[in-house]
Amino acid sequence: MTAPRSVVLGTLMFALLAAPLAAGAQPAEKRFRVGVLCPLTCATPPFEALRQGLLARGYLEGRTITFEYRAADGKYETYFDLAAELVGLRVDVIFASGVLPGVLAAKRATTTIPIVFAGLGEDPVHYGLVQSLARPGGNMTGLVALYADLVEKQLQLVTEIVPGVSRVVALWDVGVEKALEPSFKSLAVAAGALGVHPQPVAVRGSEGLARAFRAAADAGAGAIILLPSPIFFWGRVLVAHLAAEHRLPTISPFVEFAQAGGLMAYGPNVTRMFGYAAGIVDRILKGAKPADLPVEQPTEFDLTINLKAAKALRLTIPPAILMQANEVIR
Repeated sequence: MTAPRSVVLGTLMFALLAAPLAAGAQPAEKRFRVGVLCPLTCATPPFEALRQGLLARGYLEGRTITFEYRAADGKYETYFDLAAELVGLRVDVIFASGVLPGVLAAKRATTTIPIVFAGLGEDPVHYGLVQSLARPGGNMTGLVALYADLVEKQLQLVTEIVPGVSRVVALWDVGVEKALEPSFKSLAVAAGALGVHPQPVAVRGSEGLARAFRAAADAGAGAIILLPSPIFFWGRVLVAHLAAEHRLPTISPFVEFAQAGGLMAYGPNVTRMFGYAAGIVDRILKGAKPADLPVEQPTEFDLTINLKAAKALRLTIPPAILMQANEVIR
């Protein structure tokens, strides 16, 4: 039988009207907000590596992902307020760079929002951040650098490159004093084994760098070792300049220091580490729980030697050390 013409037209009109309604009923594209805590400024290569790492995994900035950046400008006492602000924005994940005060502030601000840290230089179990490295058990996970374990190698490199060095000044940031306890212990043990006299010199913020280098020179330092701190990373160009000005061979845990003109560096590549952390953030945004994601440690450490700086300091780098280097800047 043939349906009346009015019924056919009515059916067609209903189908045409229902189509856009059905399309509108489809689930909306998921949008994520990632809060980012930075110790000084967020406009640096490591944080850009985090951003690019997420965009490379298919997120579209401004459409499926938004970044909320909060920088402490070196004033670590403001970290909790910044973390609380991100919690108030109901971000999906908080990314805290590896300075201990920032990670502790994030943990204090929330027990529910997932937190990912990268480049943490201390044992997160010791500071109550996670229950264990294998099973964090809370709302926090990430990547640790454990810089204290690298101090012995750094000091050994100094003694091999600077003949007869006896006094090595360790510059340390008072803003992260609590976090440096393991590094101080490692320094004392390594110095005793190598027959070197270590002398700590405090640095009070970026503005105190020049004063600290003058103090090191006045103390008769033969070389300088930089204990991990954001001010030595973000101020690496100034630090390299001051080291050259005072003719003090200096080693940093950040490879970017040697790339900026410093003599040498030994440690994990921070920019690469932050890019890797993007994968952890991605897994959490897709439903993984921080409690089930093991805290990871870098398996590769870069030795970078700047031969231009060595020449200016009238130092000859032993061939055996050059062979160990991942990068030699000529």
